[in-house]
Amino acid sequence: MNISTSLSANASYSSQQVKSSNIEIKTQEDAQELKAYMQENSITFSSINIDFQSSVSSFNSNSTDFEKDHEEFQNFLQDVGYNGPNIGSLSQEEAIELVSEDGFFGIDKTSQRIADFVLSGAGEDESLLRAGRAGILQGFDEAKQISGGELPDISYKTIEKAVEIIDKAMHSMGYSILDSNS
Repeated sequence: MNISTSLSANASYSSQQVKSSNIEIKTQEDAQELKAYMQENSITFSSINIDFQSSVSSFNSNSTDFEKDHEEFQNFLQDVGYNGPNIGSLSQEEAIELVSEDGFFGIDKTSQRIADFVLSGAGEDESLLRAGRAGILQGFDEAKQISGGELPDISYKTIEKAVEIIDKAMHSMGYSILDSNS
């Protein structure tokens, strides 16, 4: 089996790495390993997006943690296509705009990024779709734990919408949304 652990151009993060899925599938064990990688990557991607969305939505210009988070998320911002103002120098109004309905880190755009990550990584493979879906939910739970057990409402709405997008895609592919293997 060939597994590339290098980071892909669309998936490099400074603190948590999303592994590329250059896995050559020859056996059932290879397929299981790909499923595990899909879930692991989805956990990381979801957790990073939700954690960052939470940080932006609770912006405090006097927070030293926010400035530290800014440095940590520079690669993330570039990878998800954020080309806006420097996060560390945002005013409170600019931060609120970023998480607004039409903002880059608003519910619609963030949930679509999360869902697209799973959908593009899994293609039409049912087991990978399920692994990715489970991964983003686990990543959400990890983001919740990191923030002390609660996140802003925007984060709950975002993960709910991301799962809905994945569920609709699975349904359109002819898969039951309920996993008969659980």
